[in-house]
Order: sequence, then C-alpha cells, then structure tokens
Amino acid sequence: MNPAELAEHATGPREVFIEAAYLVSSILFILGLKSLTVPDKARRGMQLAALGMLVAIVGTLVNHQIVTYGWIIAGLALGSAIGWPLGVFVPMTAMPQRIAISHMFGAVAATLVGVAEFWHLGNGAAVGRAQMAALGFEVLFGALTITGSLMAFGKLQALLPSRPVTFRGQNVVSILMFGAGLGLFAWLLVDPANPAAFYAMVGLGLLFGVSLVLPIGGADMPVVISLLNSYAGLASSATGFAIGNNVLIIAGALDGASGFILSLVMSRAMNRSFANVLFGAFGTPPPPSERTASGLTVRSITPEDAAIQLAFARLVIVVPGYGMAVAQAQHQVKELAQLVEKNGGTVLYAIHPVAGRMPGHMNVLLAEADIPYDRLKEMEEINGEFKNADVALVIGANDVVNPAARTDKASPIYGMPILDVDQARQVIVLKRSMNPGFAGIENELFYAENTAMLFGDAKASLSRLVQEIKQA
Repeated sequence: MNPAELAEHATGPREVFIEAAYLVSSILFILGLKSLTVPDKARRGMQLAALGMLVAIVGTLVNHQIVTYGWIIAGLALGSAIGWPLGVFVPMTAMPQRIAISHMFGAVAATLVGVAEFWHLGNGAAVGRAQMAALGFEVLFGALTITGSLMAFGKLQALLPSRPVTFRGQNVVSILMFGAGLGLFAWLLVDPANPAAFYAMVGLGLLFGVSLVLPIGGADMPVVISLLNSYAGLASSATGFAIGNNVLIIAGALDGASGFILSLVMSRAMNRSFANVLFGAFGTPPPPSERTASGLTVRSITPEDAAIQLAFARLVIVVPGYGMAVAQAQHQVKELAQLVEKNGGTVLYAIHPVAGRMPGHMNVLLAEADIPYDRLKEMEEINGEFKNADVALVIGANDVVNPAARTDKASPIYGMPILDVDQARQVIVLKRSMNPGFAGIENELFYAENTAMLFGDAKASLSRLVQEIKQA
C-alpha cells in the first residue's frame, strides 16, 4: 500500500467519530420509525429522525475525502431553502403532493450519486462487478422513482388526470421496457466498462417511471406513494453499498422495507393484490353492475334537523374522508365534537386505512386539530361499534363506506373491507354533490333509508351545525 492508501484505511480519531456518528444516527432512525407507529408519539418520532439526519450530516462533513466544502455548503443552503418552506407553509391538504416531491428529490440525489460515481471510475473502466451491481440497482430504481414520483405529484395536484391513462398493450410495453432495463443491468454486470449501456439503462428507468404511474388511478395513490417511498429507500441503500457509506445502507434499508410493508398493508386494505394495483388500472369506468341508481332518490336534511340529531346523540362516529381534507374542516370537526361531548355524548373517529391520498392522511389532519389520539379508531376496532351509534357522520368519504363492496359482486370494489357505516341508526353524509368517488361508481349508502345528505362545503356545513347545536 502506498502512503495515500494507508492514510485512507487508517483508523484514526476522525474515522472513529464518523462511524460513531453513523451508529448514533442509525439508532435514532430506528427509534424514530418505531415511534411513528404510535399516533401520540409520532411527533417525537419525526424529531428523532430529524436529529438522526443531522448527526449523519455532521459525521459526513468531517470525512477526509472531502476536498472542498464550497459545493457542500451551497447544497446545504439550497436544500434548507427548499425544505423549510415545504415543511412550514405547505398545507396539510397538500401533504401527499409534498411527500411525492420529497421522494423525487431523494431519488434524484441517489441517481446523481450513482451516475457521478460511474463517471468518476472511468465510465465503468475501474468498476468491479459487485460495485456495478450496487450502482446499477441504484440508478435503475432511482431513475424510475424520479419520474414515477413526478407523475404521482401531477395526479395529486390535478395537473394530470387522476384517472388511469392507458392505451392498448400498456402493460406489455411497460413490462418490455422494464425487462430491457434489467437486460442492460445484466450486461453491465458482465461488462461494466460500457457507458452506452449504463446511460441507456438510466433513460429506460426514467421512461418506465412514467409508464408505471400514469395507468394507476387516484384511488391507488396511497399505495403508490408508499411504494415510491420503498423504491427511494432501496436506491439510497444501494448508494451506500456503492460508495461505502454505512448510514445510507441502514437508513435506505429501513426506508425501503417499511415502505414495501406499508404498500402491502394498503393493498390488503383494498382486498387487492399488489400486481393488480400496479397493472389493474383501478379507476377506469367500471363494468355494468346489476344495481344502479336509476329510480332511486336521496333524502336531504337541513342543518337544523341534523344539529338536533347530533345534539341529543349518545354515540356519534365521525368518518373522515378526502372531502374533509379538501375543505380543511378538521378544526370544525373538533368544535362539533366538543359540543356533542358537552351534551353528554361520546364521539369516536373511524379511520379507514386508505382514506385520503396517502397512508395516515386522516390521522395527520385530525391530529393537527388536537383531537385526542385515543378517539381515533382503526377499521377493525370501530366496525363493531356502528350498530350502537346514534349517528354516523360521514365527511367527504365515499368508496370506503360503500356497501356495494359487501353485496354487489359486479362492483369493482367488491370484497374491499369497508367501514360499516350503514349499520348506524342514522347516517348523515356531508358532501358537495353526488359525484362518485375515485372508483367511479355509485354509492349505495347515499340511497339507504337511514341516510340523509347534507350538501355543501364540509367546512361551512360543520360551522352551521355548530351554531345550530349551540342554539338547540
């Protein structure tokens, strides 16, 4: 070994500090992830994870391989200038879009590191097969996550159609495209010094990301977001292997594994296979059902009558949906609940796993309004309580309360576990119109005898209910 190599492999105080910092940050990441599984500890979990990232950055900044800090300081300043407004000023209703963009930024970083490392090593001339495996995995999954996250952002922000964008043979084209990318990957493992194949693989990854997400409908966005999170984590972990960074390996593996598990949980919550989510184009016009809304009418209710029912109810179960998020009505929900409880009633909140546009969307919104965590009930826990509820108050939820999922075999959502709202004594649905949900089908609940519709903006309707209850 020459003196430079000896210096590089020496275990001095600096190297000990770096590895200790990476160990501490990894522990903080694990503790943060564990805390995120408990609602009342989620805020602390985010703080632990943020602290872990800070420790990892400090450890990296003392690495002896850094020649100049100019670009690093510029990157820290630019990243902080982008990240701080995204965290502080983006409303909770736009949090799914922000998450999608965050995944894109993470994937861009991983992909650029992989491309830079390949170029730095003589465009693959000095890359071993093991390192090429890490680099190839990193840039392939990083590239498809970049464009996939961008497409998800476009759908969530309504810049692109939320419905599936498909054409004949779409799945075949996507599979062939991904297969070609894997073929180039295999070629690079045999011949790493092949820049044309490497950059072609990056390009195919970018194209596949577009092809992967465009055919997926808005109803599947919770699964898509968690899956893209998994891809970004796997790409980061591969980056760690490629450049020999332990904290990236651990953090990326945690992110990738947790995102994949969450994707499976979301798929199971919709009673659909993982492959069906990716290739089933959920949200396309459903096949004709034996049951339609023809000849059926809905029963509307006035705010005054709804307020009387709520004021004297012993048990009210609130079912939040994306409509509540759009109206930003979570604070009015809390005010209404306080009045019901003041009158001696109990208010619980039924949370469906895929309500909203990202995993945990409803929990986050209700927590923002300081609604007690012990009142938030998961589907399996709350379904048995609906038969005891005097009123089920549905706020902007649609497909997750549709009884057709239990009764209509021709329905595209048949078999999907739902909240048993129709079993409550009275159901009040706050909704702007009779437009269908993301699945594009009629909701049988709206035509049930025990259901009444209160049309209008959820926030305004809830404010009106609050005023009426105060006067009751």
